[in-house]
Amino acid sequence: MSLTYQSVDAQSPDFARALARLARRGESDLERVEPVVREILAAVRSEGDAAVLRFVKQHEKREPTELLVRNFDGAAALASLPETVRQALQLSAERVRRYHEEQKKHLVGFSYAEGGITLQNRVLPVEKAGVYAPGGKANYPSSVLMTAIPARVAGVAEVILACPQVSTEVRAAAHLAGVTAILDAGGAQAIAALAYGTASVPRVDKIVGPGNLYVTAAKRLVFGEVDIDSLAGPSEILVIADDQANPRWVAADLISQAEHDEAAYALLLCRSEGFVERVRAELARQLSDLPRRNIAEASLNQHGLALVVHDQAELSRVATLLAAEHVAVHTVAPAEVASRVLRAGAIFVGPTTPEAAGDYVAGPSHVLPTGGAVRYGSPLGVYHFLSRTSLISYEGSALADQAARIAAFARAEGLDGHARAVEVRLER
Repeated sequence: MSLTYQSVDAQSPDFARALARLARRGESDLERVEPVVREILAAVRSEGDAAVLRFVKQHEKREPTELLVRNFDGAAALASLPETVRQALQLSAERVRRYHEEQKKHLVGFSYAEGGITLQNRVLPVEKAGVYAPGGKANYPSSVLMTAIPARVAGVAEVILACPQVSTEVRAAAHLAGVTAILDAGGAQAIAALAYGTASVPRVDKIVGPGNLYVTAAKRLVFGEVDIDSLAGPSEILVIADDQANPRWVAADLISQAEHDEAAYALLLCRSEGFVERVRAELARQLSDLPRRNIAEASLNQHGLALVVHDQAELSRVATLLAAEHVAVHTVAPAEVASRVLRAGAIFVGPTTPEAAGDYVAGPSHVLPTGGAVRYGSPLGVYHFLSRTSLISYEGSALADQAARIAAFARAEGLDGHARAVEVRLER
């Protein structure tokens, strides 16, 4: 395979078509897998553990000895790791916890009183949460830390990790994150077990974390039985660069996302075709000895694209339109450019801030909206694991003052019973 990383100029009629095509990058072929996923969900709902184990054997080609593992000996797993890996996991856990503890301070409820009416907003954690960490093409202890720690900081009492590849690193991360049990299953069968509950697996209130097409389809179908965070699509990065940027660093950031999956998007937004040529040369050079070269090269050829604009202000405008999961800013005055990018999952400000830092140790969760979903979604955080309750208390005098208007409003909607429920309280 050879690299054919494409580019399109803002002055070309193809530019608008390229933006329109990228705007649809969040569309996924969930309908293709939905019939199979529906069968799995229905079987797990009716048969419980037996169905989960059957599908693990069928789809994951293994047979767990125990479906829900509470004594997963994470401390021993952590101690067994090479010192550099152990220290990396510990640093990540410490910084992710610190960031989310700070975030939690700004999510408190409130209360105020006026005219005999007291209104409150009470914020409490959900009781049980399921967090999913992918397993197939790579090992993701980072996803364990980035999902389970925000849940525990929120105050969730039971955090169950579902993972199809429970490696030593995953067990160590589960220990550091405060996971209470590991569901030794992946795919739609794991989502079904968490959503419906089985003899072994408690039913949870919230399911978060990225997964493959089957996991995403299952999350969409169980929404309503439980809450979910988002429907994750392929990973993506948008690198914003001017002609002063280092093409070697830019290429490295593009490859860092392209190596995730053949379906990943590695996008470049820059000022000249000359810069694109320099980045292409660096991509080819850096791919030459990359262990996951085939994956990264397929991603760059199928979904990679350089967008060339000729106005500095267009960098931020186009980036905002794309609403990318990761945005890396390699420009002069990067903070100023970043401040004008209004929609992004996470922005990495300045060339010495690699996206990889956010994946592992910076602090914010790396679970981010993809495919433009940041237009309405948010990075995974403490707030995903909180429920809010409104408390309303009327004194008699306050009800009497508003009674006529409440009753009038109710009758305007044709709901006489609502009006009477107020008026009966005022009868002598």
